[in-house]
Amino acid sequence: MDLNSLVRANIRLLQPYSSARDEYSGSASIYLDANENPYETGLNRYPDPKAQAVKEAWAQLKGLDPSHICLGNGSDEIIDLCVRIFCEPGQDEIIILPPTYGMYRVAADISNVAVKEVMLKPGFQPDVAAILAAAGPRSKILWLCSPNNPSGNDFSAEAVEALVRGFPGIVVIDEAYLDFTNRPSYTRLLADCPNLIVMQTFSKAWGLAGIRLGMAIASTSIIALFNKVKPPYNVNQLSQQAALRALAQAEETRQKVNTIIGQRALLQQYLAGLSYVVRIYPSDANFLLVQVKEARALYEFLLARGIIVRDRSKQPLCGECLRLSLGTPEENEHLWKALLAYEDETNA
Repeated sequence: MDLNSLVRANIRLLQPYSSARDEYSGSASIYLDANENPYETGLNRYPDPKAQAVKEAWAQLKGLDPSHICLGNGSDEIIDLCVRIFCEPGQDEIIILPPTYGMYRVAADISNVAVKEVMLKPGFQPDVAAILAAAGPRSKILWLCSPNNPSGNDFSAEAVEALVRGFPGIVVIDEAYLDFTNRPSYTRLLADCPNLIVMQTFSKAWGLAGIRLGMAIASTSIIALFNKVKPPYNVNQLSQQAALRALAQAEETRQKVNTIIGQRALLQQYLAGLSYVVRIYPSDANFLLVQVKEARALYEFLLARGIIVRDRSKQPLCGECLRLSLGTPEENEHLWKALLAYEDETNA
């Protein structure tokens, strides 16, 4: 694949901004290059524009090379960068597989990039033949959210690999919920799939949604494009520090993830005994998509008791569905008691 043929012409020619911190390597005792306030506050200096320490710590944990990683201000920045790098406004298109994460469409809409939809099949699996048939010369990006949001299921590995190898443009696999599955990352395909970008995040398993830190993992050629286009200091110092603290406590994170997975199985078991539950969709994420008889009524019932869930009923294939995130065991117990109370009220 000729990667340059997929990149916008102006991005190929772009001369990136060179920050003061990009123009030297190493350390010094006096910094007079960046017009910073010299008085120490702990945050008076610009952060490392490459966030190199975070990339190295993540790479060591995941068995990657830091040169294959770009960090973003949340995965939403990575999504926006993908569209801006590869899609010519008013000409190109992305392909999404509804129901899916809404920011893929929003990023395209902001950049005046067309959106082509290929619905997931019942059971929320991709229709490989339909997707490849829909792809044309202007189809620059295919978004695969796996495990999928809002359905929670992981796509079949065979379907994903067929799409990565068969799609004529860039394939982005969003692995925000990877840690709640039992499969390896699709980063294993990077060596022979130059069109692949894998997104991961600190927001879910790592419990750091508040610091807004996501990443792209891809070939060094694609990472060079991200570094060319991203703002020079897009990941702030506080976010970098928080990420490094979390990465130093990886075992604690793993234990919390295991607790969430156990709570997911327990809640599935409880829900199966409720008369108003129509279907519990299989989940490889930290939430359950549940079809009930009257989704809005149950949503309002829970809201009145201080419990907020997500009504996904208006999403394709999600009629009368609520999405229930897993909380702490104590929070899940409160949810369960409220669900039982609703059962009593509806059966009274």
